[in-house]
Amino acid sequence: MKIALVAQHSTPLPSATDATTAGDDARLVEMSRSLAGEGHAVTVYARRNGQRLPERAELAPGVSVEYVGPSDSSADDSHLVRQIGAFSQPLRERWSKDCPDVVHALRWTSGLAALSAARDLPVPVVQSFDQLGVTERRHGLIPAGAGTERIRLEPAIGRTVSAVVAGSYDEESDLTRLGIPRRSIRVVPTGIDTDEFTPEGPACERGDRHRLVTVADLTAEQEALDILLRAMSKIPGAELVVAGGPPRGELGGDLSYRRLAKLSDSLDLGSRVFFAGQVGRSSLPPLLRSADLLVNLNQHEPLAITSIQAMACGTPVVASAVGGQVDAVVDGTTGILVEPGRPALLAQRIRALLAHPMQLEAFSVAATDRARSRYSWDRIAHETLAVYDTALAA
Repeated sequence: MKIALVAQHSTPLPSATDATTAGDDARLVEMSRSLAGEGHAVTVYARRNGQRLPERAELAPGVSVEYVGPSDSSADDSHLVRQIGAFSQPLRERWSKDCPDVVHALRWTSGLAALSAARDLPVPVVQSFDQLGVTERRHGLIPAGAGTERIRLEPAIGRTVSAVVAGSYDEESDLTRLGIPRRSIRVVPTGIDTDEFTPEGPACERGDRHRLVTVADLTAEQEALDILLRAMSKIPGAELVVAGGPPRGELGGDLSYRRLAKLSDSLDLGSRVFFAGQVGRSSLPPLLRSADLLVNLNQHEPLAITSIQAMACGTPVVASAVGGQVDAVVDGTTGILVEPGRPALLAQRIRALLAHPMQLEAFSVAATDRARSRYSWDRIAHETLAVYDTALAA
Protein backbone atom coordinates (compact mmCIF):
# COMPACT_ATOMS: atom_id res chain seq x y z
CA MET A 1 0.00 0.00 0.00
CA LYS A 2 1.20 3.52 -0.83
CA ILE A 3 0.43 5.77 2.13
CA ALA A 4 0.57 9.57 2.05
CA LEU A 5 0.82 11.27 5.46
CA VAL A 6 0.02 14.99 5.21
CA ALA A 7 1.49 17.05 8.04
CA GLN A 8 1.43 20.73 7.12
CA HIS A 9 2.25 21.73 10.73
CA SER A 10 5.35 19.53 11.00
CA THR A 11 8.93 19.49 9.70
CA PRO A 12 10.59 16.13 10.54
CA LEU A 13 14.27 16.10 9.65
CA PRO A 14 16.33 13.06 8.60
CA SER A 15 19.37 14.48 10.40
CA ALA A 16 17.61 14.63 13.78
CA THR A 17 18.26 11.76 16.15
CA ASP A 18 15.49 10.07 18.09
CA ALA A 19 16.74 11.72 21.28
CA THR A 20 16.46 15.23 19.84
CA THR A 21 13.23 14.78 17.91
CA ALA A 22 10.35 15.68 20.18
CA GLY A 23 6.62 16.26 20.27
CA ASP A 24 4.60 16.07 17.06
CA ASP A 25 7.65 15.46 14.87
CA ALA A 26 8.72 12.48 16.99
CA ARG A 27 5.26 10.90 16.87
CA LEU A 28 5.09 11.46 13.12
CA VAL A 29 8.46 9.76 12.58
CA GLU A 30 7.57 6.83 14.84
CA MET A 31 4.16 6.37 13.24
CA SER A 32 5.52 6.47 9.68
CA ARG A 33 8.36 4.10 10.60
CA SER A 34 5.91 1.62 12.10
CA LEU A 35 3.65 1.72 9.04
CA ALA A 36 6.66 1.16 6.79
CA GLY A 37 7.72 -1.72 9.04
CA GLU A 38 4.54 -3.51 7.99
CA GLY A 39 5.75 -3.49 4.39
CA HIS A 40 4.08 -0.32 3.13
CA ALA A 41 5.58 2.63 1.25
CA VAL A 42 5.10 5.82 3.25
CA THR A 43 5.57 9.37 2.02
CA VAL A 44 5.31 12.26 4.49
CA TYR A 45 4.35 15.66 3.09
CA ALA A 46 5.66 18.35 5.44
CA ARG A 47 6.35 22.09 5.38
CA ARG A 48 9.78 23.62 4.89
CA ASN A 49 9.73 25.66 8.11
CA GLY A 50 11.99 28.41 6.85
CA GLN A 51 14.89 26.01 6.25
CA ARG A 52 16.89 25.16 3.16
CA LEU A 53 15.71 21.62 2.63
CA PRO A 54 15.80 19.24 -0.34
CA GLU A 55 12.56 18.46 -2.12
CA ARG A 56 12.78 14.83 -1.02
CA ALA A 57 14.75 12.88 1.61
CA GLU A 58 14.68 9.54 3.39
CA LEU A 59 13.22 9.87 6.86
CA ALA A 60 13.61 6.20 7.80
CA PRO A 61 13.82 2.89 5.93
CA GLY A 62 10.73 2.77 3.73
CA VAL A 63 9.76 6.35 4.64
CA SER A 64 10.44 9.37 2.44
CA VAL A 65 9.62 12.98 3.27
CA GLU A 66 8.79 15.67 0.73
CA TYR A 67 9.01 19.30 1.82
CA VAL A 68 6.43 21.39 0.02
CA GLY A 69 4.99 24.87 0.14
CA PRO A 70 6.68 28.20 0.88
CA SER A 71 9.90 28.38 2.86
CA ASP A 72 8.59 30.10 6.00
CA SER A 73 8.86 29.45 9.70
CA SER A 74 5.43 30.30 11.10
CA ALA A 75 3.25 27.38 12.23
CA ASP A 76 0.28 29.20 13.73
CA ASP A 77 -3.11 28.20 12.36
CA SER A 78 -3.91 31.50 10.67
CA HIS A 79 -0.67 31.39 8.71
CA LEU A 80 -1.10 27.71 7.79
CA VAL A 81 -4.60 28.44 6.48
CA ARG A 82 -3.27 31.20 4.22
CA GLN A 83 -0.69 28.75 2.84
CA ILE A 84 -3.08 25.84 2.16
CA GLY A 85 -3.27 26.60 -1.57
CA ALA A 86 0.52 26.76 -1.94
CA PHE A 87 0.85 23.57 0.12
CA SER A 88 -1.87 21.53 -1.61
CA GLN A 89 -1.02 22.39 -5.23
CA PRO A 90 2.28 20.41 -5.29
CA LEU A 91 0.44 17.48 -3.68
CA ARG A 92 -2.22 17.67 -6.40
CA GLU A 93 0.44 17.63 -9.13
CA ARG A 94 2.25 14.64 -7.61
CA TRP A 95 -0.87 12.60 -6.88
CA SER A 96 -2.31 13.21 -10.36
CA LYS A 97 0.74 11.41 -11.76
CA ASP A 98 1.25 8.83 -9.01
CA CYS A 99 -1.81 8.47 -6.81
CA PRO A 100 -1.35 7.01 -3.32
CA ASP A 101 -3.70 4.28 -2.11
CA VAL A 102 -4.70 6.24 0.97
CA VAL A 103 -4.11 9.77 2.33
CA HIS A 104 -3.96 10.40 6.09
CA ALA A 105 -4.17 14.06 7.14
CA LEU A 106 -2.83 15.05 10.55
CA ARG A 107 -4.58 18.10 12.08
CA TRP A 108 -7.26 20.24 10.52
CA THR A 109 -5.25 22.43 8.13
CA SER A 110 -3.65 19.30 6.71
CA GLY A 111 -7.17 17.96 6.21
CA LEU A 112 -8.12 21.00 4.14
CA ALA A 113 -4.94 20.64 2.07
CA ALA A 114 -5.42 16.89 1.58
CA LEU A 115 -9.07 17.22 0.51
CA SER A 116 -8.12 19.94 -1.95
CA ALA A 117 -5.25 17.91 -3.41
CA ALA A 118 -7.27 14.67 -3.60
CA ARG A 119 -10.32 16.26 -5.22
CA ASP A 120 -11.71 13.97 -7.98
CA LEU A 121 -8.87 11.48 -7.45
CA PRO A 122 -9.69 7.85 -6.58
CA VAL A 123 -8.15 7.99 -3.11
CA PRO A 124 -9.78 7.96 0.35
CA VAL A 125 -8.77 10.63 2.87
CA VAL A 126 -8.47 9.71 6.58
CA GLN A 127 -8.37 12.51 9.14
CA SER A 128 -6.75 12.82 12.60
CA PHE A 129 -7.44 16.06 14.48
CA ASP A 130 -5.31 15.32 17.60
CA GLN A 131 -7.02 18.24 19.36
CA LEU A 132 -10.40 19.70 18.44
CA GLY A 133 -11.03 23.43 18.55
CA VAL A 134 -14.25 23.02 20.54
CA THR A 135 -12.34 21.01 23.16
CA GLU A 136 -9.57 23.57 23.45
CA ARG A 137 -12.12 26.38 23.77
CA ARG A 138 -13.92 24.45 26.52
CA HIS A 139 -10.64 24.31 28.45
CA GLY A 140 -9.90 27.99 27.89
CA LEU A 141 -7.00 27.39 25.49
CA ILE A 142 -8.73 29.34 22.72
CA PRO A 143 -10.00 32.77 23.82
CA ALA A 144 -13.62 33.66 23.14
CA GLY A 145 -13.93 35.04 19.63
CA ALA A 146 -10.73 33.37 18.39
CA GLY A 147 -10.44 30.14 16.46
CA THR A 148 -13.89 30.53 14.89
CA GLU A 149 -12.69 29.43 11.44
CA ARG A 150 -11.18 26.25 12.82
CA ILE A 151 -14.24 25.47 14.95
CA ARG A 152 -16.46 25.99 11.89
CA LEU A 153 -14.35 23.92 9.49
CA GLU A 154 -13.40 20.89 11.62
CA PRO A 155 -16.94 19.41 11.53
CA ALA A 156 -17.08 19.96 7.74
CA ILE A 157 -13.76 18.17 7.30
CA GLY A 158 -14.92 15.29 9.50
CA ARG A 159 -18.11 14.83 7.50
CA THR A 160 -16.27 14.96 4.16
CA VAL A 161 -13.39 12.53 4.70
CA SER A 162 -13.74 8.74 4.44
CA ALA A 163 -12.84 8.11 8.09
CA VAL A 164 -11.82 10.01 11.22
CA VAL A 165 -9.28 8.68 13.72
CA ALA A 166 -10.00 9.82 17.29
CA GLY A 167 -7.23 9.68 19.87
CA SER A 168 -9.58 8.83 22.74
CA TYR A 169 -13.19 8.01 23.51
CA ASP A 170 -13.55 11.53 24.89
CA GLU A 171 -12.62 12.90 21.46
CA GLU A 172 -15.01 10.45 19.82
CA SER A 173 -17.83 11.91 21.93
CA ASP A 174 -16.91 15.45 20.89
CA LEU A 175 -16.81 14.38 17.23
CA THR A 176 -20.28 12.86 17.38
CA ARG A 177 -21.60 16.03 19.02
CA LEU A 178 -20.23 17.93 16.02
CA GLY A 179 -22.44 15.83 13.75
CA ILE A 180 -19.81 13.41 12.47
CA PRO A 181 -21.38 9.94 12.09
CA ARG A 182 -20.13 7.51 14.70
CA ARG A 183 -19.78 4.81 12.05
CA SER A 184 -17.01 6.82 10.35
CA ILE A 185 -14.99 7.31 13.58
CA ARG A 186 -12.35 4.88 14.82
CA VAL A 187 -10.58 5.30 18.17
CA VAL A 188 -6.83 4.74 17.80
CA PRO A 189 -4.66 6.25 20.57
CA THR A 190 -1.18 7.61 20.08
CA GLY A 191 1.75 5.27 20.49
CA ILE A 192 4.95 5.57 22.50
CA ASP A 193 8.44 4.18 22.03
CA THR A 194 8.39 1.15 24.33
CA ASP A 195 12.10 0.58 23.74
CA GLU A 196 12.96 4.04 25.05
CA PHE A 197 10.36 4.20 27.81
CA THR A 198 10.99 1.03 29.78
CA PRO A 199 11.60 0.11 33.44
CA GLU A 200 15.13 -0.96 32.57
CA GLY A 201 17.70 1.80 32.37
CA PRO A 202 19.26 4.61 34.42
CA ALA A 203 17.20 6.59 36.92
CA CYS A 204 17.79 10.03 38.38
CA GLU A 205 19.31 10.10 41.84
CA ARG A 206 16.96 10.51 44.76
CA GLY A 207 16.97 10.33 48.55
CA ASP A 208 14.91 8.30 51.00
CA ARG A 209 11.71 10.30 50.57
CA HIS A 210 8.86 9.08 48.40
CA ARG A 211 9.13 10.93 45.10
CA LEU A 212 6.25 12.31 43.07
CA VAL A 213 6.87 13.72 39.59
CA THR A 214 4.60 15.92 37.51
CA VAL A 215 5.15 17.20 33.96
CA ALA A 216 3.15 20.31 33.15
CA ASP A 217 3.11 23.64 31.37
CA LEU A 218 3.70 26.09 34.23
CA THR A 219 1.45 28.72 32.63
CA ALA A 220 -1.37 26.69 31.09
CA GLU A 221 -1.69 24.37 34.09
CA GLN A 222 -1.47 26.91 36.93
CA GLU A 223 -4.70 25.71 38.51
CA ALA A 224 -3.66 22.05 38.39
CA LEU A 225 -0.25 22.84 39.90
CA ASP A 226 -1.88 24.95 42.63
CA ILE A 227 -4.01 21.94 43.59
CA LEU A 228 -1.01 19.62 43.57
CA LEU A 229 1.05 21.93 45.80
CA ARG A 230 -1.82 22.21 48.27
CA ALA A 231 -2.13 18.43 48.28
CA MET A 232 1.63 18.13 48.91
CA SER A 233 1.21 20.07 52.15
CA LYS A 234 -0.87 17.11 53.36
CA ILE A 235 1.59 14.41 52.22
CA PRO A 236 4.42 14.62 54.77
CA GLY A 237 7.67 12.87 53.97
CA ALA A 238 7.22 13.03 50.18
CA GLU A 239 8.97 15.24 47.64
CA LEU A 240 7.70 16.62 44.34
CA VAL A 241 9.67 17.25 41.15
CA VAL A 242 7.91 19.66 38.78
CA ALA A 243 9.16 19.33 35.19
CA GLY A 244 8.12 21.98 32.70
CA GLY A 245 8.50 25.61 31.75
CA PRO A 246 11.69 27.25 30.46
CA PRO A 247 15.15 25.69 31.01
CA ARG A 248 16.07 25.61 34.69
CA GLY A 249 18.56 28.44 34.38
CA GLU A 250 15.81 30.72 33.03
CA LEU A 251 13.12 29.87 35.58
CA GLY A 252 13.79 32.99 37.63
CA GLY A 253 12.51 35.16 34.80
CA ASP A 254 9.28 33.21 34.40
CA LEU A 255 6.23 34.79 36.05
CA SER A 256 4.37 31.48 36.40
CA TYR A 257 7.34 29.87 38.13
CA ARG A 258 7.68 32.77 40.56
CA ARG A 259 4.02 32.54 41.47
CA LEU A 260 4.21 28.78 42.05
CA ALA A 261 7.44 29.09 44.03
CA LYS A 262 5.81 31.73 46.24
CA LEU A 263 2.86 29.41 46.88
CA SER A 264 5.25 26.56 47.66
CA ASP A 265 7.07 28.70 50.21
CA SER A 266 3.80 29.84 51.79
CA LEU A 267 2.86 26.19 52.27
CA ASP A 268 6.28 25.50 53.83
CA LEU A 269 7.18 23.14 50.97
CA GLY A 270 10.44 24.79 49.97
CA SER A 271 12.63 21.81 50.88
CA ARG A 272 10.24 19.24 49.38
CA VAL A 273 9.36 20.76 45.98
CA PHE A 274 11.95 21.03 43.23
CA PHE A 275 11.30 22.87 39.94
CA ALA A 276 13.39 21.13 37.28
CA GLY A 277 12.45 23.39 34.37
CA GLN A 278 12.30 22.05 30.86
CA VAL A 279 13.24 18.37 30.64
CA GLY A 280 14.49 17.10 27.28
CA ARG A 281 13.20 13.89 25.75
CA SER A 282 16.34 11.89 26.56
CA SER A 283 16.18 13.01 30.20
CA LEU A 284 12.52 12.14 30.71
CA PRO A 285 12.76 8.32 31.08
CA PRO A 286 15.38 8.51 33.90
CA LEU A 287 13.22 11.07 35.70
CA LEU A 288 10.10 8.91 35.37
CA ARG A 289 11.96 5.81 36.57
CA SER A 290 13.07 7.65 39.70
CA ALA A 291 9.47 8.37 40.78
CA ASP A 292 7.14 6.36 42.99
CA LEU A 293 4.21 8.04 41.23
CA LEU A 294 3.60 10.33 38.29
CA VAL A 295 0.89 12.83 39.20
CA ASN A 296 -0.89 14.27 36.18
CA LEU A 297 -3.59 16.79 37.07
CA ASN A 298 -3.53 18.58 33.72
CA GLN A 299 -7.06 19.56 32.79
CA HIS A 300 -6.49 19.24 29.04
CA GLU A 301 -5.05 15.83 28.21
CA PRO A 302 -6.32 14.71 24.79
CA LEU A 303 -3.67 12.00 24.36
CA ALA A 304 -2.27 11.41 27.91
CA ILE A 305 1.18 10.81 26.43
CA THR A 306 3.21 11.53 29.57
CA SER A 307 1.01 9.23 31.66
CA ILE A 308 1.51 6.41 29.15
CA GLN A 309 5.27 7.03 29.06
CA ALA A 310 5.39 6.86 32.87
CA MET A 311 3.46 3.57 32.90
CA ALA A 312 5.87 2.15 30.32
CA CYS A 313 8.70 3.03 32.75
CA GLY A 314 6.94 1.08 35.50
CA THR A 315 5.71 4.18 37.30
CA PRO A 316 2.04 4.14 38.40
CA VAL A 317 -0.03 7.22 37.61
CA VAL A 318 -2.37 9.38 39.67
CA ALA A 319 -4.37 11.43 37.18
CA SER A 320 -7.44 13.61 36.82
CA ALA A 321 -10.26 11.68 35.20
CA VAL A 322 -10.31 13.80 32.03
CA GLY A 323 -9.69 13.30 28.30
CA GLY A 324 -7.30 10.54 27.30
CA GLN A 325 -6.41 9.83 30.95
CA VAL A 326 -9.66 7.89 31.35
CA ASP A 327 -8.60 5.54 28.53
CA ALA A 328 -4.95 5.22 29.55
CA VAL A 329 -5.06 4.77 33.34
CA VAL A 330 -6.97 1.73 34.60
CA ASP A 331 -8.28 2.97 37.94
CA GLY A 332 -7.19 0.67 40.76
CA THR A 333 -4.90 -1.37 38.48
CA THR A 334 -2.26 0.84 36.83
CA GLY A 335 -2.89 3.88 39.00
CA ILE A 336 -5.69 6.06 40.33
CA LEU A 337 -8.13 8.41 38.62
CA VAL A 338 -9.26 11.30 40.80
CA GLU A 339 -11.98 13.90 40.58
CA PRO A 340 -10.45 17.23 39.52
CA GLY A 341 -10.17 20.11 41.98
CA ARG A 342 -10.09 18.27 45.32
CA PRO A 343 -6.61 18.59 46.92
CA ALA A 344 -7.59 17.00 50.24
CA LEU A 345 -9.01 13.89 48.55
CA LEU A 346 -6.00 13.76 46.23
CA ALA A 347 -3.62 13.84 49.20
CA GLN A 348 -5.61 11.13 50.97
CA ARG A 349 -5.46 8.80 47.94
CA ILE A 350 -1.73 9.37 47.45
CA ARG A 351 -0.93 8.82 51.15
CA ALA A 352 -2.89 5.56 51.12
CA LEU A 353 -1.03 4.32 48.06
CA LEU A 354 2.43 5.27 49.35
CA ALA A 355 1.66 3.47 52.62
CA HIS A 356 1.19 0.16 50.77
CA PRO A 357 4.38 -0.67 48.87
CA MET A 358 3.06 -4.08 47.75
CA GLN A 359 0.12 -2.41 46.02
CA LEU A 360 2.45 0.17 44.52
CA GLU A 361 4.59 -2.65 43.12
CA ALA A 362 1.53 -4.41 41.69
CA PHE A 363 0.46 -1.16 40.03
CA SER A 364 3.96 -0.81 38.58
CA VAL A 365 3.90 -4.27 36.96
CA ALA A 366 0.40 -3.74 35.58
CA ALA A 367 1.28 -0.28 34.28
CA THR A 368 4.27 -1.59 32.33
CA ASP A 369 2.23 -4.43 30.85
CA ARG A 370 -0.59 -2.11 29.78
CA ALA A 371 1.72 0.44 28.16
CA ARG A 372 3.59 -2.23 26.22
CA SER A 373 0.53 -4.18 25.09
CA ARG A 374 -1.81 -1.26 24.30
CA TYR A 375 0.42 1.63 23.25
CA SER A 376 3.36 0.15 21.35
CA TRP A 377 3.77 1.65 17.90
CA ASP A 378 3.45 -1.82 16.35
CA ARG A 379 -0.08 -2.15 17.70
CA ILE A 380 -0.99 1.43 16.77
CA ALA A 381 0.26 0.77 13.21
CA HIS A 382 -1.94 -2.34 12.93
CA GLU A 383 -5.01 -0.44 14.13
CA THR A 384 -4.28 2.49 11.80
CA LEU A 385 -3.89 0.14 8.84
CA ALA A 386 -7.26 -1.40 9.71
CA VAL A 387 -8.79 2.09 9.39
CA TYR A 388 -7.14 2.47 5.97
CA ASP A 389 -8.51 -0.90 4.85
CA THR A 390 -12.02 0.13 5.93
CA ALA A 391 -11.71 3.43 4.07
CA LEU A 392 -10.48 1.65 0.93
CA ALA A 393 -13.32 -0.87 1.09
CA ALA A 394 -15.86 1.94 1.40
